[in-house]
Amino acid sequence: MTLMVLSIMAFVCAVVPALMFVVNLRSYLPPPPVGKNADEVRISVLIPARNEEANIGAALESVLASVGVALEVLVLDDASTDATTAIVETFAARDARVRLIHSAALPGGWNGKQHACWQLAQNSRAPAMLFLDADVRLEPDAIARMAAFQRSSGAALVSGFPRLVTIGFLEWLLLPLIHFVLLGFLPVERMRRTTDPSMAAGCGQFMMCQREPYFTSGGHEAICATMHDGLLLPRTFRRTGFRTDLADLTALAHVRMYDSAAKVWSGLAKNATEGIAAPRRIVPITLTLLLGQVAPTCLVLIAFFIGLYIQWHHMFIIGFSKPFAAIIWGILLLLTLVASFLPRLLAARRFKQPLKSALLHPVGIVLLLCVQWYALARQWMGKPVGWRQREYVSGSGEEVG
Repeated sequence: MTLMVLSIMAFVCAVVPALMFVVNLRSYLPPPPVGKNADEVRISVLIPARNEEANIGAALESVLASVGVALEVLVLDDASTDATTAIVETFAARDARVRLIHSAALPGGWNGKQHACWQLAQNSRAPAMLFLDADVRLEPDAIARMAAFQRSSGAALVSGFPRLVTIGFLEWLLLPLIHFVLLGFLPVERMRRTTDPSMAAGCGQFMMCQREPYFTSGGHEAICATMHDGLLLPRTFRRTGFRTDLADLTALAHVRMYDSAAKVWSGLAKNATEGIAAPRRIVPITLTLLLGQVAPTCLVLIAFFIGLYIQWHHMFIIGFSKPFAAIIWGILLLLTLVASFLPRLLAARRFKQPLKSALLHPVGIVLLLCVQWYALARQWMGKPVGWRQREYVSGSGEEVG
């Protein structure tokens, strides 16, 4: 394979997601503001909590400060061994909107979070439900605006990605890739026009849905043994004929997903085999990402260093013998390089991501792929996945022991 052929392949693999990303930015928008005279929406905010003493108080404060909605807030204590229960009880004592639920024992074949969310849904009373992770912080109008977005879109389930607070090296290097993968490879407008399960996408940290479609589709019970609710719950809705949708929550919510490098690695790996690292997907996705996001930088560096030593008449290396070929190759490489970095630079501005993460994009892609292959290797070896002081059968979400 000549360098020219490799460059053309890299060009295609870089330009296609770059164009899709640019197009999607016009469709993936914040939910519009709600008018002052809009009717209040009744909604149950459902928060699964397992050893969340560092988060649950701030989470409840942000939810209870919501405007434009009539809330009930249910927190399910999932066998916490810290002060989670005591903190929630304090809130419940002073605000009747807060209810504490104690989890039943985790049944066989269930993932902990899915079991918690299923119990929360069964105990809820409002016609709409918001599944919210305890580490998410909301702006006062976030819930009302997303509820209005859901009504206007007609989708049974809507979701969105909060602004990521990234402090550690692996946090700011890897986590912003979520937006790149989402908007670079999912045609948002086509997603909105169809109930095709392959178009499913969502964020498990913030998922709002209507009660009736939730139970009709099977809700979290339908994905009880899995770990990737952000992807699989919208897919379950779509398989039952309900539409799902996405909105940009950058200005309405923020989250620090993980607070250490080890948690970033484990957090991304825990459900990887239900997403990118699925055996039938990982090889084509790996090749696409390496060619489109890593190869352009490598090829430019190769061209630069080789160009220092090779004269124009030696350009047969890339399949041509005339200087004009070098110019064409150079233009192709420049366009490919721009296409590979453009989505990340746009994302850094739009989603308030660190610029250094965008500049180290190829490194982030390589590490992301390492996480995916690591997760798949663990599944092949039958090693359990650990999360929230529980271990699950790798790739299934079912608890071990």
